[in-house]
Amino acid sequence: MSATAEALPGRGSPSASQAPSRGASRFSALARRAFRDARVRTISFAYLFAIASYLNPVSYRHTYSTLAERLAFANSFAHNKAVVLFYGKAYDLLTVGGYSAWRTGGILSILAAVFGLLAGVRALRAEEDAGRAELVLAGPVSRDTFYLAALAAIAAGGALLWVAVLAGSVIGGLAAGGSAYLALAIVSVVPVFAGVGALASQFAPTRRMAIELGGAVVVIAFVLRVVADTSGSLGWLRWATPLGWAEALRPFTGSQPLVLLLPVAFSTLMLFGAARLAVSRDVGAGLLPARDTAAPRLWLLSSSTAQALRSELGGLVVWLTSVGVFALIIGVVSKSVSSAGISPQLQREFAKLGEGSIVSPGGYIAFAFIFFVLVISLFSCSQVAAARHEESEQRLETLLSLRVSRRRWLTGRLALALAGAVALAFIAGLLAWAGAASQHVAPPLSRMLEAGGNCLPAGILFLGIAAFAYAIAPRAGVAIAYGLVTVAFLWQLIGSLLGVPKWLVDLTPFAHVAAVPTQSFRAGAAGVMVGIGLVAAAAAVAAFERRDLAGA
Repeated sequence: MSATAEALPGRGSPSASQAPSRGASRFSALARRAFRDARVRTISFAYLFAIASYLNPVSYRHTYSTLAERLAFANSFAHNKAVVLFYGKAYDLLTVGGYSAWRTGGILSILAAVFGLLAGVRALRAEEDAGRAELVLAGPVSRDTFYLAALAAIAAGGALLWVAVLAGSVIGGLAAGGSAYLALAIVSVVPVFAGVGALASQFAPTRRMAIELGGAVVVIAFVLRVVADTSGSLGWLRWATPLGWAEALRPFTGSQPLVLLLPVAFSTLMLFGAARLAVSRDVGAGLLPARDTAAPRLWLLSSSTAQALRSELGGLVVWLTSVGVFALIIGVVSKSVSSAGISPQLQREFAKLGEGSIVSPGGYIAFAFIFFVLVISLFSCSQVAAARHEESEQRLETLLSLRVSRRRWLTGRLALALAGAVALAFIAGLLAWAGAASQHVAPPLSRMLEAGGNCLPAGILFLGIAAFAYAIAPRAGVAIAYGLVTVAFLWQLIGSLLGVPKWLVDLTPFAHVAAVPTQSFRAGAAGVMVGIGLVAAAAAVAAFERRDLAGA
């Protein structure tokens, strides 16, 4: 058969009518692979969303079973700036649905923003960094097909989160229709920040820079929501942030579905803009200049640890800025709890969390600092994740071919993570004190610095555990570490309120963190956590020396 005959329709080659089906097949295969590559993160978020959606209505019914108790709760917290800071504006705290919309929606919408950002960057910039995008586009796949397949995978992840919130809420006893709308309000944030991640992926030449740019947008969006919710004169700022739009949808409290037009319009605009920018640049490059094309700069290249600091410096600045701003806000609004009129019954419920009374500014700050313990624990995991990223991109293989031992590299990485955690703890204590001092309600500076230091033992514990998990299971270790932190924190936050036996609650390290500055530092518990963390870190170094390097 001649070449001409082979090329003709019906002569042994695909006809023109088969081209669309092949294009659809390629699109479907790319979308499935993108979704499969992100399955660990997506399933972890879905699990967290389902658990939170279930526990909030169940714990509310258990804790406030009578109208009088719910009225006391609403009077105490509906307009309390110190609580609004965490969960946003409350529209109805007398019903289970209204409480769930406030508590579940306020927290999960922030996590949905993080999910959208990570999903957008992972599906686009991370694929280019790893060289997989260039390999795919070398075949019969257009950039538009590749881009749309990535968006389809993100949409599937968002749909899974919607199902998780719906299932958790319905099992928790909420009406199916209202639960579906609550899930939609929360997930409406995902495409907006996926658009942010997509745009950041076009500008940034690396995955790390894209996450840093997008992370700054998430922080700004959160700060705008906090200012809008805590300041009566600046409430209009709620319309300037996607987190405010999710709040304005008002599930269970007078739904306003027309607000959905805002996330739909903005996400469409950003995703379309990112698609147009993608075709105007080279694959693997960003619109911003890359560091490897800049003039040589030899600072912080004297050792592997210094080089790690140089690569992590931008991310560390983002962590320090975010923690500092949040700590300052907590200090400023802590004054509002002094006249909150919290009922004795409600004080007992907070005491179940191990934080004691929160009816004073110092008590509220002590309660809020449990979240900084969580943040520093997550920071520790993120530093191990950065080490894993260096290995998966094969930069570590090049480094170890020089006169750098595995022990020295991993020990330096862990020391850098510890130094970053200390810096975060110091900034949290100092700026929380400064915010409270501006309102003339600050505890002594020494006690606030002690409150910051009180965050470190748990951070060191999880740093060691994360390092050990990474050393023995490099591909799954980081996910295991993040999962342990999340489960331990949620168990501390919810387990006590559900009335489970104390010994079960005490299984989480967060249960052994004192409420400094209103309580004394628990040196014994801190020593145990630090000891376990150091032993785990030493075991991680020993295990890492004996295993092979693992790629992506």
